[in-house]
Amino acid sequence: MNKTLEPQQLTLDEKALKAATRDLDEGAVTPSYGPWRDGIVRLLNGALATELVCVLRYKRHHFTAHGMSSPQVAEEFMVHANEEAAHADKLAQRIVQLGGEPDFSPDGLLERSHADYDTSLDLKAMVRANLVAERIAVEAYRQMIGLIGDTDPTTRRLLEDILRDEEEHADELKDLLER
Repeated sequence: MNKTLEPQQLTLDEKALKAATRDLDEGAVTPSYGPWRDGIVRLLNGALATELVCVLRYKRHHFTAHGMSSPQVAEEFMVHANEEAAHADKLAQRIVQLGGEPDFSPDGLLERSHADYDTSLDLKAMVRANLVAERIAVEAYRQMIGLIGDTDPTTRRLLEDILRDEEEHADELKDLLER
């Protein structure tokens, strides 16, 4: 059931518009971001760490895959590595837009990541490890989207786009396991 709005209800918050004229050094971050900005940056840095670990894991698997079906699977690993790197770049860019600093430090990278690194040499174990990591990423992004809600629509849309890619990766890896 849609609630019918009266024309007088369709007005902008004049105080928020006035506040947007101050603190120009904050760029796109207006005061309406309020106390959420630091928490969102923290969530995004966790996602950034996860994407970086995924890039490293996929690249290792790409270069160490061997066996009859390994060329095709290794190529899929490299495609995923490149897509995860693009996700990391987008997350870092958004962190900067929010006035934060993207944490690319290798110190503590695994602790900040939601997913694990993997050194498997068996092709099936590699695929399984990457599927587990993608499923963790799917769950993490779903939770982040829920936490952010309407407080930051730009970040929410970014996370939704990345989530779509992670779900696609998980489906592709599941298909590889079934071969």
